[in-house]
Amino acid sequence: MTQFTTRPEISGAFGVVTSTHWLASAAGMAILEKGGNAFDAAVATGFALQIVEPHLNGPAGDVPALIAPAGKPVQVICGQGVAPAAATIKAYKDLGLDMVPGTGLLATVVPGAFDTWMVMLRDHGTMRLADVMAHALSFARDGYPLIPRIHNTILGVKDLFASEWPTSAAIYLPDGDVPKSGALFSNPVLGNMYARIISEAESTGTDRDSEIEAARRIWREGFVAEAIDKFCRDTEVLDSSGRRHRGLLTGADIAAWEATYEDPLTYDYHGYTVCKTGPWGQGPVFLQQLALLKNFDLTSMGNTSADFVHTVVEASKLAFADREAFYGDPNFGDIPMQTLLGDEYNQARAKLIGSDASLSQNPGNIPGFGGEMFVRLASDDPGMASGAGEPTMARFDDHPTDSSGVARGDTCHLDIIDKWGNMVAVTPSGGWLQSSPAIPGLGFCLNTRAQMFWLNENTPSKLEPGKRPRTTLSPSLCLRDGEPYMVFGTPGGDQQDQWSLHLFLQHVHFGLNLQESIEAPEFHTNHFPSSFYPRLENPASLFLEGRFPKKTIADLQARGHVVNIEGDWDIGRTTAASQEGRLRKAAASPRHMQGYAIGR
Repeated sequence: MTQFTTRPEISGAFGVVTSTHWLASAAGMAILEKGGNAFDAAVATGFALQIVEPHLNGPAGDVPALIAPAGKPVQVICGQGVAPAAATIKAYKDLGLDMVPGTGLLATVVPGAFDTWMVMLRDHGTMRLADVMAHALSFARDGYPLIPRIHNTILGVKDLFASEWPTSAAIYLPDGDVPKSGALFSNPVLGNMYARIISEAESTGTDRDSEIEAARRIWREGFVAEAIDKFCRDTEVLDSSGRRHRGLLTGADIAAWEATYEDPLTYDYHGYTVCKTGPWGQGPVFLQQLALLKNFDLTSMGNTSADFVHTVVEASKLAFADREAFYGDPNFGDIPMQTLLGDEYNQARAKLIGSDASLSQNPGNIPGFGGEMFVRLASDDPGMASGAGEPTMARFDDHPTDSSGVARGDTCHLDIIDKWGNMVAVTPSGGWLQSSPAIPGLGFCLNTRAQMFWLNENTPSKLEPGKRPRTTLSPSLCLRDGEPYMVFGTPGGDQQDQWSLHLFLQHVHFGLNLQESIEAPEFHTNHFPSSFYPRLENPASLFLEGRFPKKTIADLQARGHVVNIEGDWDIGRTTAASQEGRLRKAAASPRHMQGYAIGR
């Protein structure tokens, strides 16, 4: 099956880079051209994304990665920081809070991005620190063209910056006004911070590895950690609770954490083995959906049919209900993943998928495991109906804040394969310019990932010191017939493991190439509780791009889905790269006119 696409699927024998911003893709490709490998290129791309998409990620954010070094097993690099030592449920309850705020200093966990990139570079890269950071430094100091989404994001928080967050106003409101779309914008404070790290690391280190280790120490124990510690300790910040709070994060928390390796969770499906993070992220939801869909003949349905959309959405509802009931940091309790991915369990669960849209939450029953599901309906608070999480929806471009002033964030993604067959998929996020004030002298914001914890003892994703929040960040890597084949992913919060799943299904069941799979009409549901403040759910909701056939839309409505018709190209920002022998291929979504694939 073939279909018209807005762009070609990129292919070549040298290497491919695809990401959610063309400048970041160009930076990664430049590293490959200089002789660097996929991991060198990933680090360069990742640091570039911090500069050119500051509303989507930053130096103090989170970076989960899936890597397949040529000839070696697939691994996960966990770049998800943990809750501070002082972050207890009691500490928040004593402040009169029943939910972690979605913005401000109380919402932060240990920054994970910088150390993760350094660990990747040290263990798998070949180039020096200054080489892989050169493009990011140039963008920060010399400027980059501001995309409309950044302009609109700053516009939405202009008054907050001017009245409450002066350190952010100093960077993002030059001359007191919002920078214009398309104008060159720079962040010299952030550029100088990274230049100082490089300079100090080079003066301390004697070779590549010692430079990288020095940079890690500078971040975790030197001037960066000291500035973060002081800001959290001394500054009261207005957050989404409507009150001002200091942070709980300390320099000791930062010094105690480092990025780690772990084995991926996997599931075999129609000759493919999909690799995902553990249940500290939502990655296993992708695998659970496959385990459910294995019981249906999707290929016979047609890729834009009501049967296909209905079956996939209903499987998503079941898998995400299990996410709410069972997922959490496995370092803090057993998560029954073997059962959740088992054939017997999913054959029984698949029987719950009927001809009509389900209206309730239906987690499985696994004796001895699981917790409560906490429900707050979007219909109870119409002003918050779309949530405050990660929309990746074109209709939000001009409305980056909701009715309560809570600023939405989002995420980036990159996929890279080099000529040697090294593969990497990374989903950087957090540290959004609109979610926390910039730290003086550093030029970046802290993450707000703690909002994903529940302040309730009866759930595996409850807040505990030293615990990873159950993040939505979810890069993907799959093998075909046992050999590393494809890396892919998308921004989008709770939608990540829906949109990336759809890409995979279009490719596997309907024979579409990567670009065709990405450009196929997209859809998702917000049926389950959002992972983001204020944690709303929208039962039976179904969002469809307008390119779906009218018959499909009418049929889905008749089945009880609450259908919302979006623009023809409004949903998702997926990217993907694959390899077949010496051939490398890559693609990126044309939605939002931002992501690009490059290769030769």
